[in-house]
Amino acid sequence: MPVAHLDSRALISVSGPDCRPFLHSLLTQDVSTLSDGEVRYGALLGPQGRLLFDLFLFGREDAVLLDCAVTRRDDLMRRLGLYRLRADVRIEADPRPVFVAWNDAIPDWPSDPRLPNLGRRSVGSSEAGASLAAWRSHCLVHGVPDSEDFALDSDYPIDANLDLLNGIDFKKGCFIGQEVTSRMKRRGKIKSRLVPIRFEGGLPPRGTEILNGDLRAGEIRSGQDGRAMAMLRLDRIDGRLMAGDQPIEAERHEWLLSSS
Repeated sequence: MPVAHLDSRALISVSGPDCRPFLHSLLTQDVSTLSDGEVRYGALLGPQGRLLFDLFLFGREDAVLLDCAVTRRDDLMRRLGLYRLRADVRIEADPRPVFVAWNDAIPDWPSDPRLPNLGRRSVGSSEAGASLAAWRSHCLVHGVPDSEDFALDSDYPIDANLDLLNGIDFKKGCFIGQEVTSRMKRRGKIKSRLVPIRFEGGLPPRGTEILNGDLRAGEIRSGQDGRAMAMLRLDRIDGRLMAGDQPIEAERHEWLLSSS
């Protein structure tokens, strides 16, 4: 059964009377209209508009659960604490696990908001019949990155495709890093994006330079044997791409390359 426990993810509970306006003022996603049982995707950016944390937001009647990379949970809690000031909120680690399902395994779970039919996401207990690697492979086939693909405090959220994966609400008003993000969107010319790639053999090391002839085209981020994500210049993805001695091919998903 394609259901996996994501032990790479962890939860933070933000509760209290001000939890929604507090998060709404910080995150790239609209939190004010997040309903009980709904899942949305978003991020917390730095003041210069660079990506610090990507998040899934689970709406609860009296709280919002933030689903983040397990290695980043403590840092995110500290950062939220700095912004709390006089807001009446409680920020606590939540011990419950995060699960994903795909191929219509559990149709009553909330849909993953990034792409239609990518899968579903839930918090709590479930029977996991698939591995984290299987879920990662499923996402890579669809060209969808994960937290491990981002260069945190370096990538802009648009470079990381959050604008195409329903991770930024450009109509919601202010959030941290909004000015830079909105300016990039208005200009419309995106030079680089995370692009799924395919290759034969083992995964090249993270940071391996990708060349198009003699020109630098980008770098490997992360993935698994046969597929990975790479940050690539969009004007250099055509032609013969090489990561060291290894030929690679950029995969062309309509939702991604047709929007740049």
